[in-house]
Amino acid sequence: MSKEISILGLFQKLFHNFNARQMKDATLAFKKHLDGGGKMLLAMGGAMSSAQLGVTLAPMIKEGKIHAISCTGANLEESIFRLVAHDSYKDYPDYRYFTKEDDEAILNRGERRVTDTSIPEEEAFRVIEPIILKRWKEAEKNGQRFFPHEYFYQILLSDELKGKYEGNPEHCWLLEAARKNLPMVVPGWEDSTLGNIFAGYCKAGEVKPGVMKTGVEYMMYLYDKYVELSQDGSGLGFFQIGGGIAGDFPICVVPSIKYDLKKPVRPWGYFCQISDSTTSYGSYSGATPNEKITWDKLTKDTPMFVIESDATIVAPLIFEAILDRYTLSEK
Repeated sequence: MSKEISILGLFQKLFHNFNARQMKDATLAFKKHLDGGGKMLLAMGGAMSSAQLGVTLAPMIKEGKIHAISCTGANLEESIFRLVAHDSYKDYPDYRYFTKEDDEAILNRGERRVTDTSIPEEEAFRVIEPIILKRWKEAEKNGQRFFPHEYFYQILLSDELKGKYEGNPEHCWLLEAARKNLPMVVPGWEDSTLGNIFAGYCKAGEVKPGVMKTGVEYMMYLYDKYVELSQDGSGLGFFQIGGGIAGDFPICVVPSIKYDLKKPVRPWGYFCQISDSTTSYGSYSGATPNEKITWDKLTKDTPMFVIESDATIVAPLIFEAILDRYTLSEK
């Protein structure tokens, strides 16, 4: 006789030690945090949009399990690239055996490889470029300024991409974020393809840099959003995929409010990082959560987890366990 078991139930049955145990414990604490009325910020580095994290992240946003996002400019734009050019992406499962000549051939075909997949330049970059350039120029003409993510929100909520979808819109996390007007910061946005394109247009005099709000303004915006989101329940949690600026930037908001604004602030209510970086090289991305205590970013009472594993495997599993939308048959 068979019975049904949830993804979270499968975690509890199978995962007992090492990184599997960390994944299970982090998931249970994530769920407890949300059940206690807390909110969650997702910090997303790496190439997670190209890896199609949106398949599970979009439903997390839709179901109110993620309440703010910090991401790189690459993850921001690659979510919309996947939406408009999904069928034109090429996969390279044998990339480990490529020669320099193989990659040169990929370049000459107008593809930009990201590990075992590629972003098609003509179908992705060049489709979005004239659409977003029009938005930048309109902002300049009207004396307006917006954050990088706001321009994407405007495009996704308009009809400008109508008929251009190749990907499933239910898998586009940025589209779901736009629908909810989700609070977002994109520190170092200039380090992205469209960020480079924007800089080129500014250098050529076609648009002025001032139409884009800056990283400093993002932190000022985050001061207010953090206070707003951390008021209820168990506060605002921090779920980090990878390292780098997407994680480093937003976690600093707590000590900055405390020491720079000299205002009382609630500490982060939860912390989890999925990372393959190690501590011994002096890497902040690989630093254990305890180190963050010394910077007044976390406290000794914050539930803390580090899962040293592949985020493309771990994050979808955790998200599905939180969403609890599938059950498995067990004999």
